Amino acid sequence: MKHTVLILMFSVIVALSCQAQDVSSDEVLIKSIARDGEAEVAVPYTNDLIFSRIAENVSISKVRRDSIFIRLSPVTSGWFIKQKFNYRIIERRILSQDITAKSISGVNAWDSYPSYDQYLAMLEKLKSDYPAICQIDTIGTSINGKLILAIKISDNVSADEDEPEVFYSSTMHGDETAGFILMLRLADYILSNYGTNQNIRQLANELEIWINPLANPDGAYRSGSIITNPVRFNSTGYDLNRNFPDPSQPYGQDNIMQKETVEMVKFLRKHRFVLSANFHSGREVVNYPWDIYQYRSFKFRGSLHADDNWFYEVSRNYADMVHRYSPQGYMNGAEYGFDNGITRGVDWYPVRGGRQDYVTWELQGREITIELDDLRNPPYVTPPVELPLIWEYNYRSLLGYLEGAMYGIKGNITDAATSMPVEARIFIPGHDHDSSHVYSDTIYGAYTRLIENGMYNLKFSAMGYRDTIVSDVAVTDYEKTMLNIAMKREVRNIEFPLLFPNPVTVTLRAILKREMTGKVNIKIYNTSGTLVVNYDDVVSGENNPLYINVSGLAGGMYTIVFRNLTGISDSGKFVIARPVMR
Repeated sequence: MKHTVLILMFSVIVALSCQAQDVSSDEVLIKSIARDGEAEVAVPYTNDLIFSRIAENVSISKVRRDSIFIRLSPVTSGWFIKQKFNYRIIERRILSQDITAKSISGVNAWDSYPSYDQYLAMLEKLKSDYPAICQIDTIGTSINGKLILAIKISDNVSADEDEPEVFYSSTMHGDETAGFILMLRLADYILSNYGTNQNIRQLANELEIWINPLANPDGAYRSGSIITNPVRFNSTGYDLNRNFPDPSQPYGQDNIMQKETVEMVKFLRKHRFVLSANFHSGREVVNYPWDIYQYRSFKFRGSLHADDNWFYEVSRNYADMVHRYSPQGYMNGAEYGFDNGITRGVDWYPVRGGRQDYVTWELQGREITIELDDLRNPPYVTPPVELPLIWEYNYRSLLGYLEGAMYGIKGNITDAATSMPVEARIFIPGHDHDSSHVYSDTIYGAYTRLIENGMYNLKFSAMGYRDTIVSDVAVTDYEKTMLNIAMKREVRNIEFPLLFPNPVTVTLRAILKREMTGKVNIKIYNTSGTLVVNYDDVVSGENNPLYINVSGLAGGMYTIVFRNLTGISDSGKFVIARPVMR
């Protein structure tokens, strides 16, 4: 859908010289940020080095024609002003209270936004109306104390079943609100149709579906309990989608992981979703990994994901289904270099500290980013028709994407002697690289390896077990390939701590001896004896690994020391192997 007036407003960027912006413009920018919590500026795209410098230090909202659009907050405005870029301030729009529903029944028309209290009440009503298949879980709270919630939908919702977990999350940028309503409506649609629609029932019976409608409540409800002056950032001015660990910047923007990010990371690590997507607005495109990995300059492209073809196909399927039910021009973007509505992230512009790459890299998940609308805060018109149209264009694709988690290679990995679950690494030699492998879980030994059709050899590895290799495993599109593995133990004395994988690239797992259960201090030293990591964590029980992010450390050998409150300590050595640039 095209919004001519807004596009014209964004396009009126005067020809700028290479001289510094005058002081008065900087003062206007500072006052705008102080008043509104943020400001948007447009900078001419003059060369790739300037673009790279901007991408590494501030939040790019879009790249359009010859301009870079930047969102500035109190955290990043100082750096930006010191660079003395030429820029134009983009006029900010304050939303009308008319887009806020008067009641929950008004929200259920799906053409307006709930107040914060209405939002909480809506989720409680879903839980009470569908108690057998719906629960509400708390991911965490925002800095200002607002709840970050997730809706769980499954046939045995109170149980943790041997089923793939999938996750939808929206409005990490608080002013990109179309996905907020889309996710609420999707949850309502699945729940209300579970009893009558066979396809919906199959989704909920075979998957554990998690939906987080609002990941940044402080940004969306900045002005209070209704959405009138939303901002991209959280309450301290951080862009939450530039704040996740990733291979190039492991601790996010300015190395300060925000409260919302810390709690979302904990939630994601706990569930290790097989398939996920996060929703934004500002463009209309399906964006798939990588966003930043092995990025060195705008012209340089590093390694593609091992499953780049699979990512292309699922993104293509999403956009193609949208095109069948939307007017010509929606989710197309040829003028921005998109491939009829889809793009590899770094081919558009690099995102450092984004959630998509974090999930795909550290957690070996498969996540895409879906931009729903050219405008960040539809509707802008009366009557407010935009939000229902976004649903009509997208809901079939939303269901189809989730269905993809039911396919691929699946099974359970167990101990051949005891039938107990085994946490194993599933690796495809000659195919996997750069963290594209997957792991089985610790509860059922269950795994899902999403992959395009073909023939594959799989290698199963686990600490204390012999490697198991299975050859010529056939994968067919839209079918599941079941492959259960019984692993045989190696006969040897186990020395703690168990550190694996070793060598490691991103996440080191450590299993400590039984006496180390509880709070432990973790220190990592490099070969010269310098302390490079020092923090506390909790060992939750015997054989439960600690997950240690080492993506911010250079390649080489390290010593890791664990010490609990009673003074018992363990130490070991590990090697960080950095991938060779291709």
